[in-house]
Formats: sequence, C-alpha cells, structure tokens
Amino acid sequence: MNIALDSLRSLEIYIEKEKYQGYDCYDALNSPLLSALSFKNKSLRIAFIQALKILPINLRPLLLVPRGYNPKGLGLLLSATAHLWRVTSDKNYLKKLGFLATLLSELSSKGYSGNCWGYNFDWQSRVFFVPKYTPTIVNTSYVAHAFLDAYEATGNDNYLRVARGACDFILKDLHCSEDGDLICFSYTPIDQLRVHNANMLGAGLLARVYSFTHEEPLRQTAKRAVGYVMKYQKADGSWNYAETSIQKWIDSFHTGFVLESLKHFIDSTGDKEFEKHLTIGFDFFINHFFLENGTPKYFHDRVFPIDIHSAAQGVVTLTKLKSFHPKSDAIRNQLLHWVIRNMQDEKGFFYFQKRKYFTNKISYMRWSQAWMYHALAYCIYDEKKNQGVA
Repeated sequence: MNIALDSLRSLEIYIEKEKYQGYDCYDALNSPLLSALSFKNKSLRIAFIQALKILPINLRPLLLVPRGYNPKGLGLLLSATAHLWRVTSDKNYLKKLGFLATLLSELSSKGYSGNCWGYNFDWQSRVFFVPKYTPTIVNTSYVAHAFLDAYEATGNDNYLRVARGACDFILKDLHCSEDGDLICFSYTPIDQLRVHNANMLGAGLLARVYSFTHEEPLRQTAKRAVGYVMKYQKADGSWNYAETSIQKWIDSFHTGFVLESLKHFIDSTGDKEFEKHLTIGFDFFINHFFLENGTPKYFHDRVFPIDIHSAAQGVVTLTKLKSFHPKSDAIRNQLLHWVIRNMQDEKGFFYFQKRKYFTNKISYMRWSQAWMYHALAYCIYDEKKNQGVA
C-alpha cells in the first residue's frame, strides 16, 4: 500500500497549497457572464455547464468563475482527515480536522430544520434547477457521515450532534414519496424526484446515526427507504439512476453509493434482510465497471469517459465491501495502480477524465481531488485497521 501513501502525500501537498478551494466541473453558472447570457433559460444553462465540463481547456478564469469552497468536497476531506488521524496520531491532522469541521458548520445552509449542505453554484439538470446552496440529501449525507467519522476519531460529542441534526433535515424538510409501506426521500426540499442513490444515502445516514443514538424511529425509517430501493433492483443486480424515462442509466459511482449505503444499513442495524441484494449488486459492480487491467468504467456498457470520480468511488466500494467478493482486493489494487499511473499529475493533482481522443487534465477540487484523497485515505486506514493500528 506504499503506492497509496505516496500518492496521498503528493495530493495532500497540492490540496493544502490550494487551501482546499478550487473549481468544479459543474460551476459554469458561477460565471456572471454565462449566468447573464443564459437568460434563465434551461437549455442555455445546460449548454454552458456541459460545454465547460467537456472542454479540456479551463476557460473559468476568463469567464470570471471564482475558486471556492465546495461543502461536499470539504466533507470528503474531513472524512479522510478523520481516518488519517486515527492511524497516524499526527496532530496536524487533528488541527486540520477541527478547521474543516468549523468551516463546514459555517457553510451549512440556513433556514432548515437541521444541519444541511448544498453546492456552491447554481445547477441546472434536464429535470430541475437547483439554486446555489440549496441543500441536497446527497451533500448532507456525505458531510454528516464525515462528522460521524470525526466523532469516532475524536470522541467529540459536538460532531455527533451535527450528524444527528442532519437527520432532522432529511426527516422534516424533504418530500417523502410513499410506495405502500416503502418511502423515497426527495433530492432537495424543492423537488419530488425519486433518485435511488440519493434515497439510499439518506437511509444509510439515518441507520448509522441510529447505531450511536439508538432511536428506533431512525432505524424504522431507514429500513422503509432501503426497501424502496431494493424493490427496484434488477435481476442482474443493477439499479437505474432513477425510474423516469430520461434517468434510466446505470453508472459506477452511483451504484457504489447504493452499495456503500446498504452496507451502512446492515452494519448499523444488524438487519440482514437485504444482504442478498448487496451480494448480487456487488457482483454486478465487480463484473461491469472495470477492465482487466483495472481501468474504471463510468457506465456499465462502454468504456469512455474514464472518470476520476468512478475511480475514487471504485476504490472505496471495493475496499468497504471486500468481504463480499473474492476478487475485490485484486481489482482494487489494479485500479489503484492504474489511476495513479495514468491520471495523477506530477504536481500531485488528479485529472478529470480520459476520453477517446483526449485527456481533460483540469483540476477540480471536489470531483477529482477530494474524492481521490478520500479514497486513498480510506485504503490506508483499512490496511492499518487490519494490522490492528486503528
């Protein structure tokens, strides 16, 4: 695992030099020029976002897009720092942990029932428009999980209270669609979408908080949400992103979100009713999202684009679920070697995507650097835990 440690150290220097701030692949509407030229038109907003995302040349400085703090990215960095503190006892990590936790508390979206976080940019998808800092169940779940990691690393009850507060946001501020006795939480407070990975992330958080607070309603609600997503698992073990006609794709990192959240539910509650779903889901993940040399695939049915987020989530999923498949360790190690060799720059940062005819080397703090830092730190933590260090 020396390759992971060397890679992390190089990336860590880069992230700290950038002071945890940067651009995002979806931040085009942070440009006052593009925002004005979009005339609040859905198609123009999408066109601007996708153009800046695909272009391998970073035009953001020319378009006056500011570098900024991304709450989800900071959450991933907090989680990684908590794991590194546990295995190194390096007080620099403890200091950084406190800094990131304070910063995230300051960036929490205001006016909701509990702690919650959104993106630091306006975001337009084919389905809905999300204004800057509108909290999402995805961002909130990742940041709250990071606070739980910080709680486990330090014993600081304030971190547990932050995570518990995030449960109030999920339970009280999000729309909740019912399907018999099953439920699906909305993506944000302003929509009623049913997105499988988002619902599972919320359920996984409720279950993990339950493991600390022993509040039975959290467990019961989590199980109803998990049951909803399991209902829509296909016979081959996969899940669509969602069930609407324009959202029926299958990709690697959202599948990883579902699997990781399902494992949170099982581990936190001891309820193994859905373990068979985890087994066949992970088998699909193993067999469809990696080439023989470890190259990560974004979609299950084609190779390109090769995306750093897919690589990072692949490392995390393969590590956390390794007991469910005999090939998991070997694929994870191949993936690590491939991504470090092919997508890490000599300056320490990771490239965004490899496409068929070019590589997009733009550095994105959340999508690329925070995700890979999170993945590398978890690998190191897992190895030390197996050695009895953590």
